[in-house]
Amino acid sequence: MTAVAVRPTSSPAGQDVHTSTAASFEHWRHLIAESFVPLSASSRDPDNFRGRMRARRLDRMALVEVSSTSHEVHRTPELIAQSNQRYFKLNLQLQGTGLLIQDSREAVLHPGDLSIYDTSRPYTLAFEGDARLMVVMFPWDALSVPADCIAQLSAVRMASDGGLAAIVGPFISRLAENLDALSGPSGSRLATNVLDLVSTMLHSELDMAPDRMKPQALLAASVREYIEANLADPLLSPASIAAAHFISTRHLHNVFHESGTTVASWIRTRRLEGARRELRDPLLAGLPVGAVAARWSFLDAAHFSRTFRDAFGESPSDWRRGTPRS
Repeated sequence: MTAVAVRPTSSPAGQDVHTSTAASFEHWRHLIAESFVPLSASSRDPDNFRGRMRARRLDRMALVEVSSTSHEVHRTPELIAQSNQRYFKLNLQLQGTGLLIQDSREAVLHPGDLSIYDTSRPYTLAFEGDARLMVVMFPWDALSVPADCIAQLSAVRMASDGGLAAIVGPFISRLAENLDALSGPSGSRLATNVLDLVSTMLHSELDMAPDRMKPQALLAASVREYIEANLADPLLSPASIAAAHFISTRHLHNVFHESGTTVASWIRTRRLEGARRELRDPLLAGLPVGAVAARWSFLDAAHFSRTFRDAFGESPSDWRRGTPRS
């Protein structure tokens, strides 16, 4: 049996659900090494191990329901060096108990609890007995929350009985129950909704614990919130963003440089993601491609088409139609 390929890509949202059941623990090690990001695994009872994954890609996000008996998975520095792609993973514990370790923090997860972690840094996941969880995996730039802010929440338990985790958790749990129903434009919209909900939840967690955030991280979060709220403004620029935050443009550029990107690149990426999302929105199906682009401040249709193709590997029209790429 081949591995389930669940790494998020820019493929159309209507991918089928892929189910893979481990024939042995060695097979499971192969499955998880080929899925997600490269991982190693260990078990104290490999002869009696059972494991299954059900996975679906939705646009840039992967949803994977994992059921297994006792074992551990490890993301080591050596494995990290094999892949330069950076993802975040959000775990929702559905059954049993899980232990997540990253950045010298430990989160013991009970059913309904959520926790996030970064695949670009070492981590360990351990399950003492039978467990079932939902893993939501997405690229590091898919959220409006700065990556360095999210790092301050890695391996932090977001309890099911308080805060926005009590709302987001059940929503993701229902997705796990209905993976087969997530397809087409509706699936793409749901993927966007999930990422928006996760962003909102993480913002809330950081607001509840500002002592976790460094001043530079607080500024980065504020700047990104401002950009998100003003993406449709064609006059949005580093100068206007810096002025709104009473800082110099040089300081603003330094904030983004620390995250490995630039102000202009971040604005362009968020606008492209917005346009890409709306091109698949059935409610906007009658709106010409150029009009959708203009809603996101791409006023030159030819420039938008080239930029879109460079970012996603296909034209806006092909993406809207769901035409497979050659």
